[in-house]
Amino acid sequence: MHDIRTIRTDGPGFDAAIARRGLPPVSLAILAKDTARRAAQTALQDHQARRNALAKEIGAGKRSGANTAALEAEATALRTEMEGLEKAASVLDKEIFDTLASIPNLLDEDVPDGADEAANTVVKLWGEVRDLGFLPKQHFELGEALGMMDFATASKIAGARFTILRGTLARLERALGQFMIDLHTTEHGYEEHIVPLLVNDATMFGTNQLPKFAEDSFRTTDGRWLIATSEISLTNMAAGEIIAEKALPMRVTALTECFRSEAGSAGRDTRGMLRQHQFRKCELVSIVHPETSAAEQERMTGCAERVLELLQIPYRRVVLCAGDTGFGAVRTFDLEVWLPGQQAWREISSCSNTREFQARRMNARYRGTDGKVAYVHTLNGSGVAVGRALIAVMENYQQADGSILVPDVVKPYMGGIDVISA
Repeated sequence: MHDIRTIRTDGPGFDAAIARRGLPPVSLAILAKDTARRAAQTALQDHQARRNALAKEIGAGKRSGANTAALEAEATALRTEMEGLEKAASVLDKEIFDTLASIPNLLDEDVPDGADEAANTVVKLWGEVRDLGFLPKQHFELGEALGMMDFATASKIAGARFTILRGTLARLERALGQFMIDLHTTEHGYEEHIVPLLVNDATMFGTNQLPKFAEDSFRTTDGRWLIATSEISLTNMAAGEIIAEKALPMRVTALTECFRSEAGSAGRDTRGMLRQHQFRKCELVSIVHPETSAAEQERMTGCAERVLELLQIPYRRVVLCAGDTGFGAVRTFDLEVWLPGQQAWREISSCSNTREFQARRMNARYRGTDGKVAYVHTLNGSGVAVGRALIAVMENYQQADGSILVPDVVKPYMGGIDVISA
């Protein structure tokens, strides 16, 4: 959410900033409504003062026996005018609010220009992309051959974009999630939470899923929403709060099921479990002092990278360009893992700094040591997507006979199983 004072101060600068996202100028239209709203509010205050004066005059007149009919008529007309002004100001308030809520965050200056993912910039490469010595298979080929990944039965039960995992492959997926949440809580200082998977409209608005991205989420018949990421629940724990500065940073995590409608992804990744309606993710959220959010993004991304390094999965860090950066972010780092079966890099984590954009939407603030109150900065990142980590392990640890080695770091969660085979 944007502060209208930013637009009042430098409308052309605001327009130039959103133009990087391919959006047309909005400042003149917003400021015109803002001017009209402020004029209505000023007139309302003037009318209120006149109405108070009239009340005194009418009272005095009645006490003295004077004819107050003209004054009463003026008061009646004034009341009608005030009702009109209140309605006009309210309508303009909502129009301005809705417009500001629909505009994405302003990008950091170091975010590269570009219209789509083709302009993203690789800034780090870790690990060796190995030649496995045989023609590698994709995860769904491996899973189906093992008899442990069942798309047909999942489709019968629930429809497309669902998967059933069985046996030791199901255990590996569970083990990966446990490994991640343990790593982040014991080594990285995040506090584990179990959070609601169903949330209300205000919560969805706070982390900018509403109103723009309603079609990307599932809604229940009682008006609640299934979370697309536990960022929604975790970040909104600060909604409406004033946090003591000494309590910052707050670092929280959750391992949850996530639900996405995948609106607009028809025809993309229809084979396998890369793009699912239901999946598990270990989410990282930080609520920090404004002066530390840039450093916190680097720290958070490093925590996600540590997961992949311990799994010995080759990855690269990518800075998203202007046209590919999400609605609420000022800057986003994507982590992409190498999938031998696809012979491609695929995203497994996004770590974003939203600065005070979400905090304004949810009114999340802190009180400084000087007693002043200001908005916190919020950050979120995948630490990492568990299903995609399973895919990466399957494809990178596959053997020529179709079996899958268990990464060393996950073996303690596997009950002594070293190899997954049919």
